Amino acid sequence: MEGEITHRRLLVNGINMHIAEKGEGDVVLLIHGFPELWYSWRHQIKSLAARGYRAVAPDLRGFGDSDAPADAEAYTMLHVVGDLVALIDALGQDKVFVVGHDWGAIAAWNLCMFRPDKVKALVTLSVAFMPRNSHVRPVKTLRAVYGDDYYVCAFQEPGRMEAEFAQTKTALLMRKFLTFHDPSPIYGIGAPPTKEIVLPSWLSEEDVNYFASKFDKSGFTGGLNYYRALDLNWELTSPWTGVQIKVPVKFIVGDQDLTYNFPGVKDYIHKGGFKKDVPLLNDVIIMEGVGHFINQEKPQEIADHIYDFIQKF
Repeated sequence: MEGEITHRRLLVNGINMHIAEKGEGDVVLLIHGFPELWYSWRHQIKSLAARGYRAVAPDLRGFGDSDAPADAEAYTMLHVVGDLVALIDALGQDKVFVVGHDWGAIAAWNLCMFRPDKVKALVTLSVAFMPRNSHVRPVKTLRAVYGDDYYVCAFQEPGRMEAEFAQTKTALLMRKFLTFHDPSPIYGIGAPPTKEIVLPSWLSEEDVNYFASKFDKSGFTGGLNYYRALDLNWELTSPWTGVQIKVPVKFIVGDQDLTYNFPGVKDYIHKGGFKKDVPLLNDVIIMEGVGHFINQEKPQEIADHIYDFIQKF
């Protein structure tokens, strides 16, 4: 299943972090989202290694075989970026190429904001840069606009979603997660599906079972804690209000992705705001007919996009 991908755990920033890696050459750090693992990059790891790069994909804190601190306050971007900086150092690197998807994209943007000296170039998938608005507390605003059952709001109460998820076998839960184009009705996802979920061509039973085996062991609390730290992130990142991202960037999103269709996002991406905040933005790629899990839905295309961009530097 994994070919020659190797695995090890490293002590970074006070936690044990599991990494999957393959290849030799310049390091490409691949950062996953929720509810995912290093495994989301299985295709790109092999492709990049075959093209002369050392592909490294960690399980972020709270996920898979990495440590999962219990406290939600241990999941701020200061902690997550701290882990990534320590990982880069542990790999013996001064600077690396970075690729991030979903929460991994958010972590990658913050890495570039806090420590641009560590990043040669960045490819982000699905989630554009979100400049801090000093007047808008994230969770409070989402609750006011969308209500308590909007997925981000529903995730806030410790134990609430864990109990909901426990109502269904993890493999069925992962099928439902990974086949959603729109996660907005994600509250209630633990309820048994009303009809059989047919897997798309890009996702196999073996893939679903791998994800499920890891979440069966780790649970979902670590991943949910990223959402529970949203407002704390907003408070702690106040000193970076207005900071631009000053590393070369390529951004890729599917036109069916909720993140692209969220109110205001298309205008921000296409009408100058994105380029103002990210002045070294080189490319914006909109992939037609593609949903949220873009690196798994279109594995070779994404691998090609990554390679085509980073080989310039």
